[in-house]
Amino acid sequence: MTLLEELKFRGFIKDFTDEKGLTDLLEKQSIRFYCGFDPTADSLHVGHLIPILIMKHFQKHHHRPIAVIGGGTGLIGDPSGRKNERELLTLEKSIENSQGIYHQLTKFLSFEGEDAAILVNNYDWLKDISVVEFLRDYGKNFTVNYMLSKDVVASRMEQGISFTEFSYMIIQSIDFLHLYQTYHTQLQIGGSEQWGNITAGLDLIKKIEGAETPVYGMTLQLLTKSDGTKFGKSASGALWLDEKKTHPYHIYQYFYNIADTDVMKLLKIYTFLTPEELMKIEKDFIADPGTRNAQKILAYEIVKLIHGKEMADHVVKMSEVLFKQEFISLSAVELETVLEGVNKVDIHAPTSIMDALMLTALATSKREAREFLKNGAIALNGAKITDETRMIGKEDCIDHTYVVLKRGKKLYALLRYVD
Repeated sequence: MTLLEELKFRGFIKDFTDEKGLTDLLEKQSIRFYCGFDPTADSLHVGHLIPILIMKHFQKHHHRPIAVIGGGTGLIGDPSGRKNERELLTLEKSIENSQGIYHQLTKFLSFEGEDAAILVNNYDWLKDISVVEFLRDYGKNFTVNYMLSKDVVASRMEQGISFTEFSYMIIQSIDFLHLYQTYHTQLQIGGSEQWGNITAGLDLIKKIEGAETPVYGMTLQLLTKSDGTKFGKSASGALWLDEKKTHPYHIYQYFYNIADTDVMKLLKIYTFLTPEELMKIEKDFIADPGTRNAQKILAYEIVKLIHGKEMADHVVKMSEVLFKQEFISLSAVELETVLEGVNKVDIHAPTSIMDALMLTALATSKREAREFLKNGAIALNGAKITDETRMIGKEDCIDHTYVVLKRGKKLYALLRYVD
């Protein structure tokens, strides 16, 4: 299976500017290609993993990736896929965000050996272009009619688009030209919304370097869930690759809870399991989807990819806590993570189980609390409790901090003991 055949099998690719030309080029030689990442935040999220994984596939086939941090383009704001103007970044924030992205990209791409990836920041060459140079050397190659014909601009005409964002296409085209002239970069990859920017870059190169210059563009499928909603965002927002912004446990849970209709699509995209392994998983999944084994593999592989095997093993243990009721094995921080969103109440002295149930809203009255206890519906740190005179004290706290109360199968609350 060739590189492009595998990328098609996995569902990565949407369009080529010249599929045959690119196929012939990849069969003949190793190439350099690039993908850009604008520093709109100090961390990438799981959506960014799609182009990164394509870069890893190319690198495995001995092609050399160039990761472009958009320190310059990020100051302008890409209008692609947006109805309103982006809030402009300050230079200081752009630099800060770029450093965070640099660090993350080094975790996924190999920067050693013959096919070593290259990291660059387009601010380094864009900052030296004067207004006169921009208009005379580059702007002269773009007609307004040509730019208006691009979806990225046309989609914003009704709401209005500033000249700043209107010029983004030209600035990104300068990137491709610079990378071709400096590194002989022959391919740009990007999301489907980048088609207009990518083709504009190809046109600029061909006008300056010659119409037969072998440069190509490739766009990626927009990944959506089976219900049509955008993939990669949880109820609390984006799933960040920075574990300080999104705990790996939440990434695991997100993918573990993926719908059956989406799981095989995501396994093909987000893992490096072989086609044979994927077909075996799919066969088992069709035979017995109730095991959710495909989701378990998906969630584990993604956390391992982002945070390493040790963390992946750890979040599996954390995810089993609710099933096994082994809360005592977790730290206070992990308890907060596993039970995020449950009612949390502070106590300052030994408290009766009856009062605790009412404080945490697991019961609305002492009569109701007594009934729950009598029926065996209450658990403390995973152990059933029926004694209505039971006191909860500091000695019950897990990691000297929390007591876990549960009513029935799914209702939880946390008591935090504060001296």
